[in-house]
Amino acid sequence: MLTPKSSRPTPERLLDAAETLMRTIGLANTTTKAIAREAGCSEAALYKHYANKEELFVRVLMKRTPNAGPLMAALTAEPGERTVEESLTDIARRAALFYADAMPLAASLFAEPVLLGRHREGVREIGAGPHVVLDALEGRLVRERDAGRLRDGADPRAAASLLLGACFQRAFFLHFSGAEVVQPVEEFAPAIARTLWAAIS
Repeated sequence: MLTPKSSRPTPERLLDAAETLMRTIGLANTTTKAIAREAGCSEAALYKHYANKEELFVRVLMKRTPNAGPLMAALTAEPGERTVEESLTDIARRAALFYADAMPLAASLFAEPVLLGRHREGVREIGAGPHVVLDALEGRLVRERDAGRLRDGADPRAAASLLLGACFQRAFFLHFSGAEVVQPVEEFAPAIARTLWAAIS
């Protein structure tokens, strides 16, 4: 009979277990059975709290990576006292750090086309996916444009794609080639924001 590993609530134990396994053996090798065993509960108990493994993955990303929450807060904020360039700098810094955290968690999926397809469908079922960040930044830039802080012809979708694409590329280079080939994030973020702002201001 399975016994709880700690007094923490079951949903939190399951998140702990999912994060541990995803970071050590990779997402592709992490199963709901293994997560439940690591958490000290039954697989049936897992499904009482989470729809599927993909929901656990999304929650690990959003709750257990330090920049996910602040990034989403920055993306969904209304135009405020900070300049657009300052806001874009903060978003670029958070996004660069978030992608650097997220990439190793998901990387193993790309070696398994069947599992990748299953993961894609599972994420779609819960209304999540990597496009959520792009959609949120586009929405933020639309609000900035509506507030008269971007030029009329600025394309929020293209601008969001450029900023996040640069952040994702930095994360790829960081993990593939090492920290010595990428700008420190405190230099990278303002440079990206300044360049993008020159195009849409």
